[in-house]
Amino acid sequence: MHYLHTMVRITDIDASLRFYCELMGLKEVRRIENEKGRFTLIFLAAPADLEKGDNDHVPKLELTYNWDPEEYSGGRNFGHLAYRVENIYDFCQKMADAGVTINRPPRDGHMAFVRSPDGISVEILQDGEALPPQEPWASMQNTGSW
Repeated sequence: MHYLHTMVRITDIDASLRFYCELMGLKEVRRIENEKGRFTLIFLAAPADLEKGDNDHVPKLELTYNWDPEEYSGGRNFGHLAYRVENIYDFCQKMADAGVTINRPPRDGHMAFVRSPDGISVEILQDGEALPPQEPWASMQNTGSW
């Protein structure tokens, strides 16, 4: 068995690509426009994963955009995505500087949570050992839910 991808539904392609590609650093590796089914699939991968293998053999995030407006509610819940980063403090600062709310700050130097423009919870984990606690993160309170 091989892991292929995780799919999340999105409502705004541009906002989602800004979040996942510009801010999080993922790379678009494939796009499918299906006129008959009236949807667009955009596959993203982490740069470090792309360095290890070809596009067909790396874990991916599939963004699904349905052309006809649709509301996504509790019946289509999703837990969270998780990504490992080199420096959790630098990453969270980049996100905060871009206006992204840090729902669960990296108080422990190990874990944080943010949300995508469509409310998908994204867990950010420090690569390797936790970093020493650092302000302003160490005393920052949670905002919203994750």
